[in-house]
Amino acid sequence: MSTPTRVLVLNSGSSSVKYQLLDMDTSSRLATGLIERIGERTSLVRHTPLAPGGEVRERTGQVADHDAALKAMAGELAADGLGLDSPELAAIGHRVVHGGKHFTEPTVIDDPVLAEIERLIPVAPLHNPANLTGIRTAMALRPDLPQVAVFDTSFHTTMPESAARYAIDVKTADEHRIRRYGFHGTSHAYVSRETAKLLGKAPEEVNVIVLHLGNGASASAVRGGRCVDTSMGLTPLEGLVMGTRSGDMDPAVIFHLMRVGDMSADEIDTLLNRRSGLVGLCGDNDMREIRRRIDEGDEQAELAFDIYIHRLKKYIGAYYAVLGRVDAVAFTAGVGENAAEVREAAVSGLEGMGLAVDGGRNAVRGGGARLISPEGARVAVAVVPTDEEMEIAQQTYALVGKNN
Repeated sequence: MSTPTRVLVLNSGSSSVKYQLLDMDTSSRLATGLIERIGERTSLVRHTPLAPGGEVRERTGQVADHDAALKAMAGELAADGLGLDSPELAAIGHRVVHGGKHFTEPTVIDDPVLAEIERLIPVAPLHNPANLTGIRTAMALRPDLPQVAVFDTSFHTTMPESAARYAIDVKTADEHRIRRYGFHGTSHAYVSRETAKLLGKAPEEVNVIVLHLGNGASASAVRGGRCVDTSMGLTPLEGLVMGTRSGDMDPAVIFHLMRVGDMSADEIDTLLNRRSGLVGLCGDNDMREIRRRIDEGDEQAELAFDIYIHRLKKYIGAYYAVLGRVDAVAFTAGVGENAAEVREAAVSGLEGMGLAVDGGRNAVRGGGARLISPEGARVAVAVVPTDEEMEIAQQTYALVGKNN
């Protein structure tokens, strides 16, 4: 019997499940899908088989809970001959947002691992409970199959204490697990490695600043393949200006809003995570819409864009200083991969640091990983499409293969 080579990647949110089935022998996708609005009356199931001639299947109707969602996913895969009972399925890889200090690498899930992920819920109340639900449901469907947790935070556990620690009372910080953990780790790991490949070098040979710019946004400083600093902290709120999150801010603003604005902790949490960032500044969190408004002379949209770029430049400069030598700056995720204006503005004025983009190269859309800096530039500027699902699948398959 041949060795199983397929990995199912699950990303379970509070009301959604995203999934991809990949064949690691060929590094190819066999199917992708999304189930959203779980628990609502009009849930959506969208399944895309990627075999030649495969067509997107979409239907609505109530999907009551995650158990029903994963059973719907299993049914869609089975309809394509890719069922969960297939002997070719090697493992299920789960995206888990928060692994704390404990989980520094992908981990086969057992009861102690589940208990530790549960203990981390206070520092990831929006994400870890949903991740746990997906894991437990998948384990019930295939109790015989290895299930692997791949943590958003693990890539950042290589940060030195000087970068990971906040300057607060050590006893209080340790008691409540307060430190900078970082997120988007699977993306930063994948993109930093792919950037090195683009330069024709090994990851150990290059220093890269990775800018993951989507609705959520984060930056990382990667020295020789290891993260030494990242912009997100205890939670994904710290750092860059994002679609709906404020990013860096004087923490005393919170006390001011409590005392003067008579706002509760929950109200401030909602303000900073859901009503701030670009949407708080101009009412839109879609960069395409913001750019359209700027072209029409909208001053509020222009100010929001300028604030976004100002913060981005600060982090590029800060991480240049942290690394000492920078071989490449890599833009990735929805905004980073598609918004040429953001890339151009982010490095504009930084020519003295060796950073610039070539207008023609920067204007090209699509085409995979590519350099957009001028020929012979001292620091390469790159666009590198992220692939978090492939990263999770690769880490899962490598671990399962190691344990077999």
